[in-house]
Amino acid sequence: MPRAFITGTEPSRDELLAMVARAGELKAAPRSSGALGERIVAILFEKPSTRTRLSYEAGIVELGGYPIVLRPDEMQTSRGESVGDTARVLSGQVDAVGIRTGSDGTLEEMAAVASIPVFNMLSPLYHPSQALADLMTLAEAFPGRALDSLTLAYVGDGNNVARSLAMMGTAVGLDVVVSSPPGYELEPQAGGRRVADPREAVAGADAVYTDVWVSMGDEESAAERRQALAGWRLDEELLSAAGPQAIALHCLPAHPGEEISEGVLYGERQRIWDQAENRRHAQKAMLEWLLTGD
Repeated sequence: MPRAFITGTEPSRDELLAMVARAGELKAAPRSSGALGERIVAILFEKPSTRTRLSYEAGIVELGGYPIVLRPDEMQTSRGESVGDTARVLSGQVDAVGIRTGSDGTLEEMAAVASIPVFNMLSPLYHPSQALADLMTLAEAFPGRALDSLTLAYVGDGNNVARSLAMMGTAVGLDVVVSSPPGYELEPQAGGRRVADPREAVAGADAVYTDVWVSMGDEESAAERRQALAGWRLDEELLSAAGPQAIALHCLPAHPGEEISEGVLYGERQRIWDQAENRRHAQKAMLEWLLTGD
């Protein structure tokens, strides 16, 4: 069976930690690896993207591969061809496929049918590409400290980003605390701890993380979501409650004045723009693992 990176917990703890370390090496020398060796990687975007498309397309090139960007309106899936048949065709033409999708079922079927590695570039339940970059950013921001000595507090909607942070963070020993309002909580099975009060959740944390209040597909409930999540804003006061050591993280895009204040987003204690850059290098480390077995 080919390797897959769907939830982000397919690699072992040691493999995830090795990816984080390798990502740092690849950031220091971005074009030092030819691991893809002219392999062709299809990246299928069912949803809009800035960071994911840029980081994967550039990263594949840096690894010596060739990215092919696909969109549903350019493919026969828009005229009813099945996911399974698409997986069979892709398996005969490319060496791996990544999917940014609005359906976890699509991702699961692609992985089940394809005879090539499949990786998740975002789905409704998971965002492992982001979480891997977040682990890298933590390792970079706290050199000399192991991830299992750090605490990350996530405040806001218990969404796919929160779930992947909890699952992958727990896998490497990171203490992940998630704080959400009623009705927006992350399920306990994802891992980590749940603390309802955001100030209590961030106390002593090394990093405080948030995400948008209104994600793609949530537009109809936007007003309700903003009202419910208003007490979970990452602003200067909440960051101060974490302590002087804490950094601010956000997976972007951001909406200053909603889930994060402008002062935190662009302030001295954020590592948000490092996070965005680190997507490329962390994903390159993952692709090396996925396609070369290293």
